Amino acid sequence: MRMPLVLTVLALLGTPALANDELALVQDTPRPVVSQVVNERAGYQNRFVGLVSARTETDLGFLLAGTLAERPVETGDLVTKGAVLARLDPEDLDADVRAAEAGVQVANAQLRAARDAENRARELLSRGTDSATRLEDAERGLTAAIAAVEQARAALAQAQDIRGFATLTAPQDGVIIQTNAEAGASVTAGEAVVVLAGTEMREITLDVIERDAAALSEGLMFDVALAANPSVTAQASLRRIDPVAAASTRTRRVHLTLQDPPDGFRLGALVHIAPATTARLDIILDASAILDPKGTPAVWIVTRAADEATGTVHRTPVELGEQFGPRVRVTGGIKAGDEVITKGIHSLKEGQTVGPSVSQ
Repeated sequence: MRMPLVLTVLALLGTPALANDELALVQDTPRPVVSQVVNERAGYQNRFVGLVSARTETDLGFLLAGTLAERPVETGDLVTKGAVLARLDPEDLDADVRAAEAGVQVANAQLRAARDAENRARELLSRGTDSATRLEDAERGLTAAIAAVEQARAALAQAQDIRGFATLTAPQDGVIIQTNAEAGASVTAGEAVVVLAGTEMREITLDVIERDAAALSEGLMFDVALAANPSVTAQASLRRIDPVAAASTRTRRVHLTLQDPPDGFRLGALVHIAPATTARLDIILDASAILDPKGTPAVWIVTRAADEATGTVHRTPVELGEQFGPRVRVTGGIKAGDEVITKGIHSLKEGQTVGPSVSQ
């Protein structure tokens, strides 16, 4: 506030004007600042709750329509790769295979007849009792018969492949987490009959608020313990943070990859999660503390002498990472222990003396 305005207000209120020495004291007193001493874990939740989940969940169905004859698995069953999960009624498919087999037999018989005809025509021509035209016709008939055999064999192979599609098998080891059709139901091609969660690769999923998500980066290590038995532990590394927040909760889904988890980490198990003691979290700041974030981003750093309330401000360039809501990740330029001004950043100038820090 400018001093002439202060004196005017005081005069209107009937308050005696400040003496010259008092006015000089007011003018020389450094303004207090709203600042934050940077700390990697300051304001950061260091304990979370998550679930053991499968890295992959696959909807499995048939490549053709039909009637479900059997489904020998139920929800919760553990299955191995190649295990039978469901079968379609094969009656129509078996009939197609038998018809294709008969087609191969007919084509082979026609091929034998065409080969005999070609041999006779060639022998008669060599004796001079038949024409070359008759031999050419026999050779063309033999070529057509050979092609017909190949076509019949291809049709048989196709019918056998389709017959194999009537059996649904597990593409990997896993657990059945959902069943969508019972025996006797009609299913369409591609309709999910069961959902299989793979057990070969397990991960931890948890939801965090955007403030906490801003401090997390790919590869960060976590210590994980079973909620039911904290003595069973493992380590996990951050694989991915979903780029879009949930519409209802405004939280981000975080995916951690488990590293050699013990058998106790079963799918659906509740776990407690905390950053490893050696893990280095990223520094996060309010986006409002960043000068020129779209151009050359910088912050005001306060330099204070030991045991002194006043200090000077210096504009310090920084490197920014991803922004999560009102918070932004700072990947370079400042370090733990630096005092960063977070409010009123546009009314400061380089080298200005400032007073003590006040809470926000």
